[in-house]
Amino acid sequence: MGWGKELFSVITLDDALKVLEPYVRPLYERREEVPLSASWGRVVAVDVPAGGPLPHFRKSTVDGLAVRAQDTFGASESLPALVQVRGEVTMGRAPRETLESGQSLLIPTGGMLPAQADAVVMLEHLEDFGQGLYGVTKAVAPGENVIDIGEDVQAGEVILPQYTVIRAQEMGLLASQGILSVPVLPRVRVGILSTGDEIVSPESEPQPAQSRDINGYTLLGQAVAAGFATHYYGIAADEPAELRPVLEQMLAENDVVILSGGSSVGARDLTAQMVDELGRPGLLFHGLALRPGKPTIGGVVGGKIIIGLPGHPASAMVVFDTLVRPLLDGSRRRPEFPLPQAELTQNVYSGTGREEFIRVRLEQKDELWLAEPVRGKSGLIRTMVLANGLVHIPLNVEGIQAGEKVRVRPLRRF
Repeated sequence: MGWGKELFSVITLDDALKVLEPYVRPLYERREEVPLSASWGRVVAVDVPAGGPLPHFRKSTVDGLAVRAQDTFGASESLPALVQVRGEVTMGRAPRETLESGQSLLIPTGGMLPAQADAVVMLEHLEDFGQGLYGVTKAVAPGENVIDIGEDVQAGEVILPQYTVIRAQEMGLLASQGILSVPVLPRVRVGILSTGDEIVSPESEPQPAQSRDINGYTLLGQAVAAGFATHYYGIAADEPAELRPVLEQMLAENDVVILSGGSSVGARDLTAQMVDELGRPGLLFHGLALRPGKPTIGGVVGGKIIIGLPGHPASAMVVFDTLVRPLLDGSRRRPEFPLPQAELTQNVYSGTGREEFIRVRLEQKDELWLAEPVRGKSGLIRTMVLANGLVHIPLNVEGIQAGEKVRVRPLRRF
């Protein structure tokens, strides 16, 4: 397609996700095995079933006496049921004692119940009469203070559905099944490049009309936090001879190429042209019906996705969080959790024909969470530092009144 014809023919954020989705799909057909100890933050590639029940033996949830529940029926403080202790359960060992009517075993929390016992009496409900004779002052029902076989996990049950993100608790669950090698999606390889004749590296002293590279590092941080295998390629000037070889190298070395700058209208805008020239299908869209983030481009070259983000720092970060991350991190393939709600503290307005993400700072007042809009142009990086959430204003909604409850999309802390 000719890139000039598509210039700022804007599409919605949802349409952009749908246009790029077919090219992301192959990334979710890959898999690799990683050690359990290195699995934190990875995405499970396939459903993981339980190899056996958890727990695989009945265990006590309290310190007390393992008993036959029927031996305690009718017990009270005024008329305790009498039971004789035959011994004590040792942690890590299966009890060998056989319990008959009126007999019990002392048992610690987590200890294995003997075969004939079906309940545990808490120490608080026992009276020690000496010589191993105890009075039970409160009856227990079968199964009381006991974790049964398979109560946590049944054998064959899917314990981690495909696309689950592995946290500390998932690591523990895998360990409980003896799964030491975990099938996960390979990390998406993401290359990041800042473009523009006015951009210089952070160690340089900028001259008048120059700016230090902010976006390269904000996007690097966002990509690392999203779990991507990320490489920062530095800065390229808006010159075809400089930009093209860097783009070709990035396409060869990555699954996804992210550029910032060079996506607004202007004589120096080469990004869209380059995307279309490098290969098919080329440029897919140039412009989102989104604020901030309108001058975003998307394209595909040889199966590799290229996203051109705006040069303004807040715009680039918002588009990364609302387009790039959901496209690549598997969150669109997992069940959605409702976003937390807060009360908006000020009126906010939005133009029709676009959707908007406003920056907010969440603060707690008594039992209520408040969302305070963070005002400022999209070229100001500190607005993103002050904000810890985004509030979505849908397409063709002109604004939200102060006092209304809004859903807040948290900005990641790490």
